[in-house]
Amino acid sequence: MPPKKQVKEEKILLGRPGNNLKSGIVGLANVGKSTLFQAITKSTLGNPANFPYATIDPEEARVIVPDERFDWLCQHYKPKSEVPANLTVYDIAGLTRGASTGAGLGNAFLSHIRAVDAIFQVVRCFDDAEIIHVEGDVDPVRDLDIISEELRIKDIEFVEKALDAVSKLTKRGGQSLEMKKLKEEQATVEKILQWLKDGKDVRKGDWSPKEVEIINPLFLLTAKPVVFLVNLSEKDYLRQKNKHLPKIAAWVKEHAEGDPIIPISVCFEERLTRFESEAEAAEECKKLNTKSALPKVILTMRKVLGLISFFTTGTDEVRQWTIRVNTKAPQAAGVIHTDFEKTFIQAIVYNYKSLQEEGDEAGVKAKGKIMTKGKEYIVEDGDIMLIKAGAAKS
Repeated sequence: MPPKKQVKEEKILLGRPGNNLKSGIVGLANVGKSTLFQAITKSTLGNPANFPYATIDPEEARVIVPDERFDWLCQHYKPKSEVPANLTVYDIAGLTRGASTGAGLGNAFLSHIRAVDAIFQVVRCFDDAEIIHVEGDVDPVRDLDIISEELRIKDIEFVEKALDAVSKLTKRGGQSLEMKKLKEEQATVEKILQWLKDGKDVRKGDWSPKEVEIINPLFLLTAKPVVFLVNLSEKDYLRQKNKHLPKIAAWVKEHAEGDPIIPISVCFEERLTRFESEAEAAEECKKLNTKSALPKVILTMRKVLGLISFFTTGTDEVRQWTIRVNTKAPQAAGVIHTDFEKTFIQAIVYNYKSLQEEGDEAGVKAKGKIMTKGKEYIVEDGDIMLIKAGAAKS
């Protein structure tokens, strides 16, 4: 008998399924969150002020995703309509020590984090006597410890409640399939609880697809991807040096290995927004031999969320669509219109790189780089797609 074909276990992502994912700007009070929000969204939303809890309800804005591929496609097709991808960002109130037990805006703050899919964690590394620090002095490692501890304590509370609920059901006993499933769930919840009590974040665990299916409905704070934004003075940002940077890198390596760390100067970014045009801001960066960190910040967040893009193109419209990695063609079609997923027939596909290399669609076709793909095709980042779908049933 031939050996059984091994079925590859499909990796399930932690977090909500979907493409319209949200990022929250998180940190202690007065670390520069609201000013960053204003700079990144180019808006006057948010409430930068020199006292804790200046932001109470989270502000929301959409940020255009910078993408050279989209810019090139727009120049190539010169369409009537240009629709770039965007990322939804929230400015969340400042956390404080004891938030998990209700201190400051504790519970409201933590529920706001629970509602986002990923976290920009802002860490203050600048000294400014006029901007008070809630802990009295600038110590980013202490601040990282406070936030990490508060999020984990709250997760322990969530998981203990879930364990209590499932334990009540398994106590009834029995041998049914449902009971077997409940006991497996209980074992997973116990495993998650121990993981948290050992001082580890859920996103750093190696969880099986079945375990992920149990973790995701818990909306755990430490399961969310994190991008660390190290907020420097303009002077330190320009010279890319700060006495706290090595300590932060060491802390992240020990507690959150693999999470991105991006140095940024929020006051510099805010200053760039005050120029009349983007050209003037670019000229200022050139003069200082630097560049804005915001494009890197936005693209890094998309990457940790597992988001990629495909394009629909033509002289009427060039549009950049957002999907999760490993999305199949019918689900990608469903992002354009829900009916397309149900009535999907096939997709005509070629990658942006091929178009750029060959110069036009005729050149891509001549080189045999235009493909016809069916329902199992996994869309790649940078694909240009034409969807063929049947008529929707009324």
